[in-house]
Amino acid sequence: MESTSAEPPPDLGALNINSVPEQDRGTTAPVDVPPHRSHKPRDNLKRSNPFQFGSRYLLEDDDVFEFNAWDHVETDATYQEYAEVQYAKQREYPVAEFDKKRFNSDPAKWWDLFYRNNTTNFFKNRKWLHQEFPILTSVTQANSPPTVLLEVGAGAGNTAFPILAHNQNPHLKIHAVDFSKKAVELIRNSEHYNPQHIQADVWDVASSDSLPPNIMQNSVDIVLLIFIFSALSPEQWAQAVRNIYLLLKPGGEVCLRDYGRGDLAQVRFRKGRWMGDNFYVRGDGTRVYFFEKDELARIWRREITGAQAAVERDGDGREGHETESSVGGQGGEDQESGEDLFEVVNLGVDRRLLVNRQQKLKMYRCWLQGRFRKSVPNNLPKPKPGSTANS
Repeated sequence: MESTSAEPPPDLGALNINSVPEQDRGTTAPVDVPPHRSHKPRDNLKRSNPFQFGSRYLLEDDDVFEFNAWDHVETDATYQEYAEVQYAKQREYPVAEFDKKRFNSDPAKWWDLFYRNNTTNFFKNRKWLHQEFPILTSVTQANSPPTVLLEVGAGAGNTAFPILAHNQNPHLKIHAVDFSKKAVELIRNSEHYNPQHIQADVWDVASSDSLPPNIMQNSVDIVLLIFIFSALSPEQWAQAVRNIYLLLKPGGEVCLRDYGRGDLAQVRFRKGRWMGDNFYVRGDGTRVYFFEKDELARIWRREITGAQAAVERDGDGREGHETESSVGGQGGEDQESGEDLFEVVNLGVDRRLLVNRQQKLKMYRCWLQGRFRKSVPNNLPKPKPGSTANS
């Protein structure tokens, strides 16, 4: 069953930064500033619940430009009206059918060009991963059990290498895969690449006829999908989920973070970029989709089964190969009984208002973050909450 983990805002009275007793006003007594309102990094507290997504709430009397970012900020009426106007313009000038086929037929080509042009300079290292997904801290301790972690869409290593930098588990193995040959080349050529703990390979998560090199079915403990599921077309979702299901151990987990509908990046798209509802192509030829929360939950629950997914994907159940059950030759694992393939452990919407304090600009961002656990067949014991599949 889905659990949103969202926590209500704290008592607004507790957020009063002018909480100096009346009799002490006018003295030099320091103002009691809550950690989330402090400008001093040393005062900031880590969140105990990663799906709370921060606690700097924007109150009615606040100066919006006091901080660089505010948490849980819903878009205002002006922005919503602007966004709807933008969406209408986008749909009015869609990508031409010829170009749509170019971008969809070989998406790896465009990511190869991207990494050839940007190498390792575009994305920053994702040092926030352990904060958002505490399971990564659990499996990188010195006394952690052997763990297999698969990162899909590894890019230039901005996720895998920060994990390795904090790792103390001698039995951790990271498989970093990407469908861009250039991206894999960048990882392998990095000074941080250590074959003892990381292996980088070319693999397309939406492939209908192969699994990653040197990874067996039911062998992976954790799958990381960080801003990569959005790079797939909607027609590829079912196969990608199917492949990840095959690779994970029963009880293994998917950790996902990606773009949500209404994010500023979506609203900013101009004419000639709209490929379909919430689906766009960037100027460099790479694709991006912006998800609704309920939509993402349905995708991972796989509320349709194997044969139905093939029909919806292609219209007649054919892809030039066998139907989707051909991967690994284990079609029976589709759980045709109607059970969900994945349990939605957590799924939340991270809405933030970022501000440019110098130029007085407000930017509404929206991301989705989820944890999905591979369903355990009824004849196997269920893993304990918070444990990995190998513990």
